[in-house]
Amino acid sequence: MKPLEFENFKEFKTMVGKQLPIGSWYIVTQKMINDFANATLDKQWIHIDEKKAQTASPFKSTIAHGFMSVAMISKLLEDLFVIKSIKMGLNYGLNKVRFPNPVPVNSQLRMLAEVKEIEDLENNGIKITFSCLIEIKGQEKPACVAEFLCALYE
Repeated sequence: MKPLEFENFKEFKTMVGKQLPIGSWYIVTQKMINDFANATLDKQWIHIDEKKAQTASPFKSTIAHGFMSVAMISKLLEDLFVIKSIKMGLNYGLNKVRFPNPVPVNSQLRMLAEVKEIEDLENNGIKITFSCLIEIKGQEKPACVAEFLCALYE
């Protein structure tokens, strides 16, 4: 999938209320889950103990941390669009976050996103609110539904 390209913020502002392209699928590997566990110090067995998860978990495998889905939002959005004039971007926060469905190891995830709102910021910046849904291939319920905010600067 090729990302949408915009020359500058003025051009990107036409996207308010519109869907971005559907993202590519990413496989959530055990290595990714283990790396996230090490980075966050959340080493609960349901995430990292593959043998125990096969027998003791209702999911019959390890599952990714819910917050791993949130942590992937920036990258998943980055794959959907490019604004050529950007000099810097910052995560601004989250409004609403839910994890309706666990993400078993080796699941495939992709982003569905809409540009909900764009506000001007000082220093040639904009604050964007995205409605994000991280879909799990083959599952009816998504891995994550969130309102994600970022600040971008020209």
